[in-house]
Amino acid sequence: MQTSLLLTHIGKLVQTRTVAPQRLAGAEMAELPCIDQAWLKIEQGRIHSFGLMSEPLPPADQTENLGGAWIFPAWADSHTHIVYDGSRELEFVDKIKGLSYEEIAQRGGGILNSARRLHQATEDSLFDQAWNRLEEITSYGTGAVEIKSGYGLSTADELKMLRVIRRLKEKSNLLIKASFLGAHALPQEFKQNREGYIKLIINEMLPQVAAEGLADYVDVFCDKGFFTVDETARILEAAASFGLPPKIHANELDYSGGIQVGVKYNARSVDHLEYTGQEEIETLLASSTMPTLLPSTAFFLRLKQPPAREMINAGLPVALASDYNPGSSPSGRMQFILSLACVNLRMLPEEAINAASINSAYAMGAETEVGSISPGKRANLFQTRALSSVAFLPYAFGENLVQRTMISGKWQ
Repeated sequence: MQTSLLLTHIGKLVQTRTVAPQRLAGAEMAELPCIDQAWLKIEQGRIHSFGLMSEPLPPADQTENLGGAWIFPAWADSHTHIVYDGSRELEFVDKIKGLSYEEIAQRGGGILNSARRLHQATEDSLFDQAWNRLEEITSYGTGAVEIKSGYGLSTADELKMLRVIRRLKEKSNLLIKASFLGAHALPQEFKQNREGYIKLIINEMLPQVAAEGLADYVDVFCDKGFFTVDETARILEAAASFGLPPKIHANELDYSGGIQVGVKYNARSVDHLEYTGQEEIETLLASSTMPTLLPSTAFFLRLKQPPAREMINAGLPVALASDYNPGSSPSGRMQFILSLACVNLRMLPEEAINAASINSAYAMGAETEVGSISPGKRANLFQTRALSSVAFLPYAFGENLVQRTMISGKWQ
């Protein structure tokens, strides 16, 4: 039985780190170590070692000559909502006509639209649709993904979503993390009873999610028109009693206090961050929380761009994720996310690659498993043809440069 694989004649091996840092911050984000004319040895699905073709090659059960192709660590997409039913292109037209995100939500669109559709869908149908999306993002080079609930907004439907995510974990070789996002929006029946829905999350949803072991994290949409800082704090305190660490949707629509409450409760990440000022930057600098930017959401909704350049220049780490969902970011193609980060957020290509690999792996609590070409990590990789430079990856935004993806040592 094959237990080791030696990839030879790699034109460039990108993100090679013998000892991988947990995350990269500030000026470190522009550093991207690579090896030209390299080999890479994989044993039992994990990276064993790497080196120069000019050196003696190690023995292996199988050898594959890549003929100058480039190898990157597979992307870690730390923020998605890929369990959903159908699509929402009619709201896309509403946006073109000038309706805002908040106006569409007030009309029963947005998250509530997806919640209605999810309620009517069977678990098997949701699984099949999500599986197709999982295969899609794998073909685009993603090897680890966090999937959030939040289109259920009732105990039964939130559990249905999380059980679908559990089935995806069981069937897929990708590294998958699940986040419980019952606090995504107020259901229509609770519009006049906010307290009732908060209590439902705390007293009914959380205990059942924890009892079945369905979530790795708990998330809250702490933003204008959604959940307040105080409501977020109550939910996070309840989640902590079940050992569920927090992640936060924060500051997408306004200066909501979501970043501050996330840091206060040691959130693994705070995500979106279109509205981030000096106070928020200083709060993050004093924390271990990963600021995660979702540039395709700002692009698709025509939102204010998050201040990535200011954050990095201040010494912060930054992660990138796709926010793949039916309403505000209907794509999980991480190469395009890098293009948006470079064009709209003025991130260097090296910074964007680090943000979508090492730092996004940290954002989903998987930094010891994926995110770099490092001994001991999973052999989750993708291959491209020989490129003129790493900058060509975000530059060529209309071309899928990923030729094939490897998950745990096996080409998909």
